[in-house]
Amino acid sequence: MESIAWHWYDLTCPFCYVGKSRNIILKVNGFHLVQLPFQAHPDVPAEGVYIGPRNGPMYEMLEKEAKGSGLALNWPARLPNSRYALAMAEQVRRHFPVLFPAVKDRLYAAHFVWGEDLGSEEVVHHCLGESGIEKQVIERWGEDGLAFQDLAVSQQVAENIGVNATPAWVIDRQLISGLQPRAYFQQFGASS
Repeated sequence: MESIAWHWYDLTCPFCYVGKSRNIILKVNGFHLVQLPFQAHPDVPAEGVYIGPRNGPMYEMLEKEAKGSGLALNWPARLPNSRYALAMAEQVRRHFPVLFPAVKDRLYAAHFVWGEDLGSEEVVHHCLGESGIEKQVIERWGEDGLAFQDLAVSQQVAENIGVNATPAWVIDRQLISGLQPRAYFQQFGASS
């Protein structure tokens, strides 16, 4: 029987972006990874908020983590509202699971590499369309409201078990919050 690791992420969370290497460790160690959306900043308005330059030890650590994982990291000037992007990513995970990893990576790149606005439906549609998901399918997900219900369910489940920020994992019934060192994740094996 395959062991499951649960992971909650936000597409605008730099700790989630650079923490992708932790998910790779879990997969290599035999876990089936279930990645679920969690809007870390639901208070961000639809138009986003200006953040400006990033300086200090935390940002230096994130830049080092990105470099160590082979990820480009260009700090966007704005923090968008990630609700729509997360809702659409969850629909891809549910309906096109084979495409989900590439779509999630493309959405991360839109924000952290190219500075595209993940709060824009047009940007999100373009990212999903690049993976071959038809425009009509994407629009239907947005129109019927189910995408936002699925996001709300993921958020509620996470909050019920104590998740209040991203990234967060549940592995072997243990809640792991924040970007822990890679070595920390090595201790978990699917047979443990």
